[in-house]
Amino acid sequence: MNKIWLLGASACMIIAFGSCKPKQSAYRAAYEQAKEREATAPTQVTIVDNEVVDISPVSKPPTSVEATRVERINAVQGEDPNRLKRFSVVVGSFRNKTNAYSLKDRMVNDGYSAVLAENEQGMLRVIVASYDDKAQAASSRDAIKAKYSPNFQDAWLLERPN
Repeated sequence: MNKIWLLGASACMIIAFGSCKPKQSAYRAAYEQAKEREATAPTQVTIVDNEVVDISPVSKPPTSVEATRVERINAVQGEDPNRLKRFSVVVGSFRNKTNAYSLKDRMVNDGYSAVLAENEQGMLRVIVASYDDKAQAASSRDAIKAKYSPNFQDAWLLERPN
């Protein structure tokens, strides 16, 4: 009797797990949507001497409408506070000083003038660039994300209050 129950339970499990595979139609629908978006994307045609030279999709520059995080920060002892402007690009936040200094040293070795700053809650922010203009800071953040992809995808903008 126990063998019959065991055989029945294992047959049910095989049927249940066998029906969990993804359906081909779901992949096909996603593929069709992507092709449709590609087909409706605006294109740029370059014509030289009545001949079509280049047909390429028009791409928008990577811009971000992300809000900035507003915090009061102060440069860590030994850092130059004059290098902190109104908008800063933060690539790391740490409570552990060793980790913060390690990331700062890595970014300095890569050519950035990284600065450590501390907020009111005691978090150490590793700042790689600082600007008075938000657009410049956002552009710098996007460039860092692109350069270090997939690392630093969570880089963000910090705004110091006036």
